[in-house]
Amino acid sequence: MAEVKYTTAPLEPPPSYETTASIPPKSPTTKGRLHRAPLPLLDLPLLSSIQGRRIILASASPRRRQLLAQIGLSNLSVIPSTVPEAFSKTLSPFEYVLQTATQKAMTVYSSQIDSPDGEPALVIAADTVVVSPRGQILEKPRSEADHIAMLKGLRDSISHKVYTAVVVMAPLSSARDPGYALESTVEETTVMFGRDISDELILSYIQGIGAVLVERIEGNFENVVGLPLRPTLALIEKVLRDDEDLVDEFAEAEDEA
Repeated sequence: MAEVKYTTAPLEPPPSYETTASIPPKSPTTKGRLHRAPLPLLDLPLLSSIQGRRIILASASPRRRQLLAQIGLSNLSVIPSTVPEAFSKTLSPFEYVLQTATQKAMTVYSSQIDSPDGEPALVIAADTVVVSPRGQILEKPRSEADHIAMLKGLRDSISHKVYTAVVVMAPLSSARDPGYALESTVEETTVMFGRDISDELILSYIQGIGAVLVERIEGNFENVVGLPLRPTLALIEKVLRDDEDLVDEFAEAEDEA
């Protein structure tokens, strides 16, 4: 059996463990810090085709927005889905996050397709869940007490899994039903907490003092943050290529007619 390689977790704690309250992006400060210009869009022909067009992130997560900025998608319209996440927790984690992320993408896409702001060129949605070693999908903590109890349970179980589903949609230039391209992926990461984590360390983590609970991970750390970047980029390229391929097919059919 091939040796499994583990990645040491970065210093910033995994954001998927924060409370359900929306956290707005922090405003840049000028004191002792230089302003950074937005990163340019990656030099990929398909991405260049949507430059300057409307791109929607169907999530209020500031960290997902920060991750997308790393590939140059910084000028985003942030429109979270308002539909309750009511799928049954008896679904497998894979099915649960995929159905939830698909619902988010479809809801926002449908609400914006005839928007006065213009048809979106791209809609990106994601959902992340934490799963216990027994396969239980854990509820997002609704209070500090819930959060502490959840983290203590994860500490005592040593390892757990994080699943993130990403769904990307784009309108089709052709009239082919259903009028859009949709692609999705689900990523899985195993997270291991340190064995010597105290209750005080957990409280410090929640208060944002910088305490680190994760000892190591197996898989993609960005998945724990809430948006695996490379798979997301692959989805974006695929939905845009789907449209390009259909346009070519129709052009060829017209030439043959």
